Amino acid sequence: MAFLFSGIKGMLFPLFFPYFCSGQPAPPPLRFSVFLDPSNMVYLCWDHDEQELMSFELRVHTTGWVAFGFSPHGELPGSDIVIGGVFPNGSIYFSVS
Repeated sequence: MAFLFSGIKGMLFPLFFPYFCSGQPAPPPLRFSVFLDPSNMVYLCWDHDEQELMSFELRVHTTGWVAFGFSPHGELPGSDIVIGGVFPNGSIYFSVS
């Protein structure tokens, strides 16, 4: 698993905002978690269901964007990457590559 980060305070709020606006129940708590850095600035939670569908929650103390990658060997080349952030005007972006 590889990760990069350089920004977003409260990234979780925008990702879970549709649950609060739609009246749907919040997602269940995730059973597994770990800090990914020695200063406890990057916190990852995850879980899976009976069909092995994975859910992730990433909490990052940063100021602009965050990227998170998955790879079979823990290296960036060939990994699947999720990138999200907040523009200076407050609008949110999120993409998977």
